[in-house]
Amino acid sequence: MSGTAVVVGASGAFGGAIVARLIAAGLTVVAVARSLRGLETLIGNHPGVIPCTADIGDDEAIPRIAAALPPGPVRIAVHGPGLSSPGSVTTVATDALAQAVNLKAGGFLRLARAVDGRLEAGSRLVAIAGHYGLEPTAYAAAPGVANAALIALSRQISLALGARGITAHAIAPGPADTDRLRRIAEAEAVRQGTTAETILDNMRAESSTGVFTNPEDVAWAVALLLAPEAAAMTGSTLMLDAGRRRGLP
Repeated sequence: MSGTAVVVGASGAFGGAIVARLIAAGLTVVAVARSLRGLETLIGNHPGVIPCTADIGDDEAIPRIAAALPPGPVRIAVHGPGLSSPGSVTTVATDALAQAVNLKAGGFLRLARAVDGRLEAGSRLVAIAGHYGLEPTAYAAAPGVANAALIALSRQISLALGARGITAHAIAPGPADTDRLRRIAEAEAVRQGTTAETILDNMRAESSTGVFTNPEDVAWAVALLLAPEAAAMTGSTLMLDAGRRRGLP
């Protein structure tokens, strides 16, 4: 497969795995992060990556990403920035909710606008949302609110661009064993007067298989959406929650 992939949040745990998988699929990757320093390891591991420094929480990211695109179509654009605002709904700063929605939902819209001129029939727009956007919990307030908004926006984009053969998808991983999850666990441990390991053990127990999702799982799902048959999934959310979600659909 030829063409370009754009990955926002490329310096994170999910982003690095997604970049590697899309390069293996034969795509040229534009890796977007807030700073070049965050991309240094990624570029060292994958010399063909095109770095792009942009704050996806600001409209200035739209022309910056557009200017970084090489000639040719954008086959897939993946929005996967992490949130740095852990906190229970009883303690989280109220403006943290707005900031989280701006980064996740607003950022996805900015990405879509940045690549819109290079999209063609069969192109994919993919948002990495999260389990808590569909299965809320008290201890991750901002991620729950922001990911719920992101899932709704993904469906709206699928409706708007579907006539052009462009599809939009959300992926909702369960809690992943990353530094960000550990920060959430540490904050919740302080609130409950226990240890981060206890919180993490309790999170594992929420899974029917007793595991966390890992970044490679998410990268696999992103690559899966490159298949022509994935058009049938537009507007829907692919759950990678290791059996955490109890309700239907």
